[in-house]
Amino acid sequence: MLAGQGQPFFAREPKSLIPIDAEKAAELLADLRESAADCPKLLKQLSDPASAAFLSAVLELSPFIREVLLRRPAILEALCETAPDTRLEQLLADISAAWEGSEVTETTLMASLRKLKQEAHVLIALADLAGLLETAGTTGWLTRLAEACIQAAVCFLLRDADAAGKIALPDRARPQAGSGWIILGMGKLGAHELNYSSDIDLIVFIDETCQAIGDPLESVDVFSRLTRRLVRILQDRTADGYVFRVDLRLRPDPGSTPLAIPVEAALHYYEGRGQNWERAAMIKARPVAGDIEAGRKVLAELAPYVWRKYLDYAAIADVHSIKRQIHAHKGLGDIAVRGHNVKLGRGGIREIEFFVQTQQLIAGGRFPELRGSATIAMLGKLAERGWITPEARDALAAKYVFLRDVEHRIQMIADEQTHVLPEDDEGFLRVARMMGYENAEDFAKDFLSALGTVEDHYAALFEQAPELGGETGNLVFTGDVDDPGTLETLSELGFERPSDICRVIRTWHFGRYRATRSAEARERLTELSPALLKAFGETKRADEALLRFDELLKGLPAGIQLFSLLQSNPPLLGLLVLIMSAAPRLADIITRKPHVFDGLLDPAIFAEMPTRAYLEERLESFLGNGRLYEEILDRLRIFADEHRFLIGIRLLTGAIDGPRAGRAFSDLADLMIGKALAAVLEEFSRRHGKVAGGRVGILGMGKLGSRELTAGSDIDLILLYDHDEDAEESDGEKPLPSSQYYIRMTQRLISALSAPTAEGVLYEVDLRLRPSGNKGPVATHIASFGKYQRNEAWTWEHMALTRARPVAGDEGLLAHVASEIDAILALPRDPAKTAKDVVEMRALIEKEKPPRDLWDLKLKPGGIIDLEFIAQFAGLTGNVEMKHRSTATDDVLAHLAPTFAEPSVSDELVDAHRLYTRLSQTIRLCLTGKVESDDLPPGLADLLCRAAELPDLKRVESHLEQVAKGVRKQFDALMRGAMRKV
Repeated sequence: MLAGQGQPFFAREPKSLIPIDAEKAAELLADLRESAADCPKLLKQLSDPASAAFLSAVLELSPFIREVLLRRPAILEALCETAPDTRLEQLLADISAAWEGSEVTETTLMASLRKLKQEAHVLIALADLAGLLETAGTTGWLTRLAEACIQAAVCFLLRDADAAGKIALPDRARPQAGSGWIILGMGKLGAHELNYSSDIDLIVFIDETCQAIGDPLESVDVFSRLTRRLVRILQDRTADGYVFRVDLRLRPDPGSTPLAIPVEAALHYYEGRGQNWERAAMIKARPVAGDIEAGRKVLAELAPYVWRKYLDYAAIADVHSIKRQIHAHKGLGDIAVRGHNVKLGRGGIREIEFFVQTQQLIAGGRFPELRGSATIAMLGKLAERGWITPEARDALAAKYVFLRDVEHRIQMIADEQTHVLPEDDEGFLRVARMMGYENAEDFAKDFLSALGTVEDHYAALFEQAPELGGETGNLVFTGDVDDPGTLETLSELGFERPSDICRVIRTWHFGRYRATRSAEARERLTELSPALLKAFGETKRADEALLRFDELLKGLPAGIQLFSLLQSNPPLLGLLVLIMSAAPRLADIITRKPHVFDGLLDPAIFAEMPTRAYLEERLESFLGNGRLYEEILDRLRIFADEHRFLIGIRLLTGAIDGPRAGRAFSDLADLMIGKALAAVLEEFSRRHGKVAGGRVGILGMGKLGSRELTAGSDIDLILLYDHDEDAEESDGEKPLPSSQYYIRMTQRLISALSAPTAEGVLYEVDLRLRPSGNKGPVATHIASFGKYQRNEAWTWEHMALTRARPVAGDEGLLAHVASEIDAILALPRDPAKTAKDVVEMRALIEKEKPPRDLWDLKLKPGGIIDLEFIAQFAGLTGNVEMKHRSTATDDVLAHLAPTFAEPSVSDELVDAHRLYTRLSQTIRLCLTGKVESDDLPPGLADLLCRAAELPDLKRVESHLEQVAKGVRKQFDALMRGAMRKV
């Protein structure tokens, strides 16, 4: 509303403004007189002292207004005899008609809109600074100006699309009516509260049912192109400036949706995936251009989504994230006035708006009168309903007006979309003078008082609100723009790329993953986010860990259970963070097979050791009554995945050590092999029958045989069989010769264990340690096995046999195989020749497979192979003092004969093997590739230090070098000693 409505601008004495530099102001007034040579009315008006004083101060205080008026003094000429409201109405009419006429092109329209908008913009600023406009009048005219410009551009584009045959308008003289193109004004534009240099927030929908739209399938592309052109017409900077900057990021899921969204798709989004901050944004939505009637219908359909029937206290926890930085910062120090963000800062404009909107969301469903978009009007309605006190209403309304005036003057300086008070003396004084203050101190005092008043009312309103951020700081992930305070908080928490982290978390909130599609899941995740970010931030590479968690979320079929569990169980949250930060391999497993995480729901998981009996009991329960072959194998794969993971988790957390993990992984493999073998034999016999007297036994070799499997180990197997001497073929529907029967059955077993399926792979299988290696049959008769081992096997094959262990099959055959192996290993051997073979084999391995680096614990000189070869040599040459043969390297090294190795040497070798085992188990659990010591996940570095019982990685590496040198020294000494003995 203009004061002195109907009177020429200069008819009423303008409010007094004081320039910063009076001499410069006088010079600028002289420049205006010079440029106004063709404006006689203005020149006459400049002889009036009050008019001259006002204009000279404006020219000095506002570089933007100065630049326009010195170029276009005719703007002031028009005001000498015309009322500002009359001139503004004329300008708006000219803008509204700017699209009319067949000669109008996009280029000429852009030029017209820019010139007309610039004049209106300057006129509104002058009326505001002269005291002719109250705050609501300023924002009202700015809003009308924006609407007129948008509508002119929309009319032009619709007519253009109609002429091109893209759409068929029902009335070309009124292009917007019935066009199906819905332009919603959001934020301050929607609320008639636009600020001086504001962006305009728009959401664009398409009513596909509208007759103007031809092919609905093409409408998204057609109207998205039109929307892109609309943005260009309004926003592109030309020689004439720009009209309004346009922001389309408030639309549903802006990262993955077109610029123009079909109404049906939008409604589906809001009803299924809409977030509470989007509900709050919709409070201010209204159709500002295009098909106004269709826009009203859309908003009517969205009303139940925005305005819920019941008091929505449950959603307030999530609504809080809309403006976390407006949190009541009690006891966090003084507000710095200079550099303060009038809009977003403590006690600022957004705090008042949020004060109003939150209560509207709570109560607007029951009280329609609380559904308005105007901030001050809604303060009044909230007071009428008793939601706030009259004192709060009056105080907040007054401070809202004051702060909006400050915001306008900040923006009038250079026509920039900024809300930050200048920090320098001159800039700060400039704003104070434009506000009518003589000195900066008085302005600062009143400004600080306004912020304090707003902050006090806000804090009182939300004293009982859920404390989600705790002491974390700002955490705002709404909309599509990074909140500066949130970026600062994330940096302080330990994230190196806070903007990327914001983008990831916004993806969660947009419900793009199955796990975050439900509103409840998103609210749970919102509540969990501060704790989650704090926990990830405490790792040394927080960004990397959180991105792994993001990959986990992508794969989850649902999220509510996990989010609730993590929220109520801080240790579990800590464990998940440990996995993501220290164990990429485990993180990848969870991401691909999130069901493995279910095992952690068992509260006794860390209290019970994964013994064979423990695993067997759970396996029987898990298999249940499953009888179908494929069903059994799938259940075995699921069980193995889950329990490999759980054994790994116990190792990761220190509940078990490396050697214990090796035994558990091996026990699990034994059970899987045994169950898979039983299933294969039964299935195979359905078609091919059985061989008379047939028996099968499986030998575990390598690390399976020595019960030292790691999380990622292959399994080395030898399959042995026996049958009646006169059994020539099986007795089934499709009989097979006996040898062929067991070869085919073994191939089926290999497939059952290692073929990839929807449930993954049980184990990769290696059969190269069978007699004759890859040249021999995959299944070996027990007699052939014994004959080969006695007469043809190489020394290295007997060395491998020292770790052979029967793991599955017919118990009688397994007992026979065990006694046969004992007999073969007990055969007399020449220690010197055996030692020579061992040394040559070790040298060949070192030549053909040199170690990658210090962390290649297996192949490095003095590494695991050296220790295994010492144990195997001792086992073959009778240098182990044990009642019963053991396949475990650790056991053998602990019982070396004193005549072969002194007890101190034996202890040294055992300590080295245990160190290597602890480290290699941890490495294989956490990594799929080699160790890059310069680029280790920091959590893994900590785990390796724990495994080595040393304080830092450098000391671990130094210790490893010393241990390896010691092992190699003992290996050389023991082999040399054996070769010297006769």
